[in-house]
Amino acid sequence: MIRRFAAAALLASTILAPLGGVAAQVPAGNSAPQPVPFEDTIPAPRDTPYPGTIRLTVDATDTQRGILSVTETIPVAQAGHLVLLFPKWLPGAHSPRGEIEKLAGLIVTANGKRIEWTRDPVDVFAFHLDVPAGARSVEARFQFISATAANQGRIAVTPTMISLQPNSVSLYPAGWFTRQIPIQMTVKYPDGWTAAGALKAKATGSTYAYETTNYEVLVDSPMLAGRYGKTWPLTPRVNLNVFADDPAELAATPEQIAGHQRLVDQAVKTFGAQHYDRYEFLLSITDQLGGIGLEHHRSSENGVTPGYFTKWNDGPGRRNLLPHEFTHSWDGKFRRGADLWTPDFRTPMRNSLLWVYEGQTQFWGYVLQARSGLVSKQDTLDQYAAIMALYDSQPARQWRDLVDTTNDPIISSRRPKGWTSWQRSEDYYNEGLLVWMDVDSLLREKSGGTKSIDDFARAFFGVRDGDWGELTYTFDDVAKTLDGIVPWDWAGYLQRRLTEHAKGAPIDGFARNGYQLTYSETPTPSFKAAEASARNTNLTYSGGIILDAAGNLSGVTWGSAAFDAGLTVSDQIVAVNGDAYSPDKLKAAITAAKTGKAPIQLMVKSGDRFRSAALDYHGGLRYPRLQKIGTGDGGLDRLLAPR
Repeated sequence: MIRRFAAAALLASTILAPLGGVAAQVPAGNSAPQPVPFEDTIPAPRDTPYPGTIRLTVDATDTQRGILSVTETIPVAQAGHLVLLFPKWLPGAHSPRGEIEKLAGLIVTANGKRIEWTRDPVDVFAFHLDVPAGARSVEARFQFISATAANQGRIAVTPTMISLQPNSVSLYPAGWFTRQIPIQMTVKYPDGWTAAGALKAKATGSTYAYETTNYEVLVDSPMLAGRYGKTWPLTPRVNLNVFADDPAELAATPEQIAGHQRLVDQAVKTFGAQHYDRYEFLLSITDQLGGIGLEHHRSSENGVTPGYFTKWNDGPGRRNLLPHEFTHSWDGKFRRGADLWTPDFRTPMRNSLLWVYEGQTQFWGYVLQARSGLVSKQDTLDQYAAIMALYDSQPARQWRDLVDTTNDPIISSRRPKGWTSWQRSEDYYNEGLLVWMDVDSLLREKSGGTKSIDDFARAFFGVRDGDWGELTYTFDDVAKTLDGIVPWDWAGYLQRRLTEHAKGAPIDGFARNGYQLTYSETPTPSFKAAEASARNTNLTYSGGIILDAAGNLSGVTWGSAAFDAGLTVSDQIVAVNGDAYSPDKLKAAITAAKTGKAPIQLMVKSGDRFRSAALDYHGGLRYPRLQKIGTGDGGLDRLLAPR
């Protein structure tokens, strides 16, 4: 199909008439070009079988330089125009983040002769070529060059580990739904390495020949390989595969593994169905490979820093990661927003329902970590308090509603922002969690305690047991399911929550469920552990700043006392009331200012310049925590209890 964009003709025939009825004119003598029209000659995807099976071979042995060498044989049914696509819009990323810049050395041949290709002038992920008469296939050879430093992107290859995502080492023919394109992948890993992933494979030494599948499933089935790895069966259908830079990091205790077994058990009991034939947790414990948390239907990519097992008692760390990504097998992979599902990896995704996809997954991640005991109930309550306090203190809701933040993966692609308290970011995660806690409390309240969000989970996700296709939904489907549990105007309620500009975050659900947000002068153990992990001092609620041991500011809350003092991200506080800065001296000054009227005097360094700033804050040290309301078990107590 050829789609012609006739913008030039439209513009040429349009005269703009401003207020007063006088047509706008080009100043005399000025050049006034018109846009050049272009034709989209990339075939649209069709839901018909592709003629033949692609053979994909990856040499992943050059781990020192992080170079993955690819040979791909693509059958063709006829001569003529062929477009090969590099995956662009990636599930889980919710945005066009395929790393096309890391594809290099592309040479295409047929019958031993080179075929010149031309990159599409608009879609740079597409390569046009002409298949010669008599050719039965084309062969593409290229390299995927992994980042070797963090400023190049995520590091996917190290001397001890490989995070192999098939979308990075393959091309696919345009014109077909990706689920209609058969493909068989073979990977040669370094000698002595092992690999894990959702696709079954026959291993001959370090060469893995994966089962033939379709391209959609292949892209959804990454591999984690390494020199040091271990697998723990959690159930007959679920495995925990762990790879580490240091084999000492694989020393998990029986109780730690039992916690992961309970995670699977509690998830299945919660959702009432399993949407995979087998599921593989892929967990990397490393400070060399790039961190990751990415969902797939029958697996998940999870990256943590060293200490996941060996520093278990130091705090909850990143133990929320696996419950979150596992939940996605139900929420996001099986049940998926209708406007987010696409037939290939070129069609743009629309993210309007990420407050369900990610927001409710965030909700269940914290519930399941507590139900399984991976994280204690008290640490979970303390983490809730930190989320509630953060979003309740952010003024950006005054101008930007929650549903608009579902555009952030496309707007910013997770690039750093200076003023997230005013710009907002991907708030559909944690503010979405707050909304779903509100939903749970309302279900309990309106049903007299007989219904809860567990009923929604079973009704919405617990259908078609064993189906690991995609079952799409709309906003109306979400509201209708809630209405089937407890009749009410759920559509109106959800629309209000998604678009409101209310002061403060939607935290009333916690109070209905028996806990209220309070502040104390001492941080909770969970809050302290989070500071230690981030290597910062978090004074968001004690003047509005976050800073490191050297006084460098990484966060300033818009409208806070720190904001009014003129502080900004990248400033450095070098002195507090005339003394050299230290976190303890700043905290002591904040405590002392609580009983006085004089502002805290700061010396601030910005680049090569110094200035004084007056922090006029007198609220003392404030750290969030939850306080139980009433006696006996409330809704939140029951929500976090094991099933």
